[in-house]
Amino acid sequence: MAQTVIEKIVQSHAVGLNENQEVHCGDYVTLVPDHVMTHDNTSAVIGKFKGLGVPKIKNPNQPVFTLDHNIQDLGHENQAKYKAIAEFAAANGVDAYPAGRGIGHQVMIEEGYVQPGGFCVASDSHSNTYGAIGALGTPVVRTDAAALWALGSVLWQVPRTVKVNLNGKMRPGVTGKDVIITLCGLYDQGEVLNAVIEFGGTGVVGLTMEERLTVSNMTTEWGALAGWFPVDGITIAHMKDRQQWLKDHGNTDRITDEKIADWTNNPPASDADAWFAAEINLDLATVTPHICGPHSVQLTSSLDEFSQKKMAIHKAYLVSCTNSRLGDLEAAAAVVNGAKVADGVELYVAAASQPIQEQAEASGAWGTLLEAGAIPLPPGCGPCIGLGVGLLEDGQVGISATNRNFRGRMGSRDAEAYLASPAVVTASALAGYITGPEGIELAGEGPTRDFKEIPAQDAPAAAVEILNGFPSGHEGRALVLPTNNLNTDGIYSKDYTYREDVTKELMAQVVMENYDPDFAGQVLAGDVIVSGYNFGTGSSREQAATALQAAGIQMVIAGSYSQTYLRNAINNGFVCVECPTLSDAMLAAYKSEAEAGQRTIVAEDILNVDFAASSVTWRGQAYRFSPLGKPVQEVVIAGGVENQVRESLK
Repeated sequence: MAQTVIEKIVQSHAVGLNENQEVHCGDYVTLVPDHVMTHDNTSAVIGKFKGLGVPKIKNPNQPVFTLDHNIQDLGHENQAKYKAIAEFAAANGVDAYPAGRGIGHQVMIEEGYVQPGGFCVASDSHSNTYGAIGALGTPVVRTDAAALWALGSVLWQVPRTVKVNLNGKMRPGVTGKDVIITLCGLYDQGEVLNAVIEFGGTGVVGLTMEERLTVSNMTTEWGALAGWFPVDGITIAHMKDRQQWLKDHGNTDRITDEKIADWTNNPPASDADAWFAAEINLDLATVTPHICGPHSVQLTSSLDEFSQKKMAIHKAYLVSCTNSRLGDLEAAAAVVNGAKVADGVELYVAAASQPIQEQAEASGAWGTLLEAGAIPLPPGCGPCIGLGVGLLEDGQVGISATNRNFRGRMGSRDAEAYLASPAVVTASALAGYITGPEGIELAGEGPTRDFKEIPAQDAPAAAVEILNGFPSGHEGRALVLPTNNLNTDGIYSKDYTYREDVTKELMAQVVMENYDPDFAGQVLAGDVIVSGYNFGTGSSREQAATALQAAGIQMVIAGSYSQTYLRNAINNGFVCVECPTLSDAMLAAYKSEAEAGQRTIVAEDILNVDFAASSVTWRGQAYRFSPLGKPVQEVVIAGGVENQVRESLK
């Protein structure tokens, strides 16, 4: 059966497959990533790792440590943490990069860890960036990272792939940042939620590597698990440049001539008849400079429309793993033309890495920005994540070349943050209000939606082997929660998340408190929750899964899940089943109760779940769901990933 390039990359990194087993969308597989990157959160992962009782990291060549988030904090506590991370890395033979070397994702790319056809993960949501190189990059949670250090592998469910064709050629003044902002605003109804985006089309060749990195990076904000670009001449030129840079710095092994020849002659690609879940077409010639915000990446406007407001700003930012590479800094410097940052405005600049800063200094771009009044920061995340100097204060407005503008992320909750390209950010800092560079073409109607869902071909359900200790099925009541996007704050309140004294009994009493205060009183042991789409969105708190376990819930069945929630649930041995057809049917059946205000509905008919057949029966109708294969069953039998690791060491 034909495979997408993502399925092929997964196949090449999977272990424990049955003989002749092909990997496809929906399958749960055990993968061995090329690398797992952790940043300042390495300290938390070390704590989890030591708690497993593991004597040493299985493969010291797999982890990469980068310190980048809180590098402006020179206080004793943070510096002690950084010292402990460095000592742990040295003791275990792990590659580690100190504060000031650069943002982790940029380091992974510059140092050649990310390679075409590869699979790299990071305990950071912007590992999507690696897709620009033709690699599969995706985030993992901290428990996954600790288990990876111990076992070298991670559980992953293969997502669907959406094809996005970028056709035509961008007009002067339009950047990759404008392309991804446009896509985020134009397709904001979950079209790519939890999918991998495979970019293609006639216009891809016109995107520089830096623009591809920007687009891939912000597929995270679009809701995707990864964004992948084809391996072409742009990619090969980039890898040759990396090879030479590594040679100049004494590393001749990471990128070899043989690898470059293989990427050139046998680039990873989807089969011609591979199935994509949907297809989007974007005419690049219709894209104009765009702004998004405040508080949401999906809230977008053309710069033409926005600049007419002449919205005054207080701060501007050229920082982050999104748009602080050499080309970005040079584009910003080109706007200056002898001007100065406006009175009352602060412009902050930080290169994505130390080598980039050195290149910008050599080209003159860095000096131009500083002469204009920009305030330099060390290479790192800083204000993008709301750390260090230059944060937004109450009532202030900021414009930034970063990737997120969520309320409170870059400072005060009572401030507003807008996102734009480096050139627009710089022009705004010089003018004192949001505007574009002089001479930039703003007019244009903009692109229209061109989205097509592609139904999957029906395939006969293959029987799933049920391992000893895993239930073959389950019968139970259904508790219908008639809503989409049920977030983790609704499932488990912040009032208990950071308390150390919460028992399982208390967790069971307060579960769903913010969603339905009466929920806990209706639960019987063995009940099954049935809810809508994107279940568990929001904060990554693990208690949103373990609290349901504590209450006696047997499993959740939903139309789809936040992938972070799904990972946390499986990591704790809690079964989650994705079955959109059953979700649609039950939410439709109880629509009137939901409209009457019922938050939790006890269904009249019992659900019968058959794990071997991957189906659930309700009211005589069978509904198929994605199979729970061997990797998931093994975690559930062990009672969670941490127990699984401990058992593997015996």
